[in-house]
Amino acid sequence: MGSAIVLAGGSGSRLGGEKAAVLLAGRPLIEHVLDAVRAGGLAPVVVAKRDSLLPPLDCRLVFEPALPRHPLCGIVAGLRAVAEPALVVCACDMPFLTGELLAWLSELEAPFAVAAAAGRLQPLLGRYSSSMLEALEQQLALEPPMREVARALDAVVLGQAELERFGDPARLCLSINTPEDLAAAGG
Repeated sequence: MGSAIVLAGGSGSRLGGEKAAVLLAGRPLIEHVLDAVRAGGLAPVVVAKRDSLLPPLDCRLVFEPALPRHPLCGIVAGLRAVAEPALVVCACDMPFLTGELLAWLSELEAPFAVAAAAGRLQPLLGRYSSSMLEALEQQLALEPPMREVARALDAVVLGQAELERFGDPARLCLSINTPEDLAAAGG
């Protein structure tokens, strides 16, 4: 069984608080993601800041450094903590992921692959190889946007055609960032 890093260290400032605990359909956002991870046959590993507000979790929790506040900080911490050649990475605010999609991502051979939906890279949904740790740490020192990290490190882009097998790519990659996103998602 492989593992999946579920990033939960963001501040959620646009949503008005910590994303992981925000309710969607009566359940914390992170629970929807953890269900998809488990449905994909993967072991969930939540990576968060020590001060992150999290609901009760029944999975491994890894703490990332307090700074910088950058998604790559959590990815690097997760790759270091989980001794596996590669991990699926997803964000705690992506409630419409499916187990089938995450299982497929875990089986890819590319060392670095990220999703793309609606013409935009979605680097918080992908496969990250531990062989890339040094390059990822170098990128983290620069703190570029994650889309630039994906481009700089030549990530394989998983586009519309690949993702459509698992559902509507825009819905699969939807991140709940604002109260409007939450309302549109049914929260």
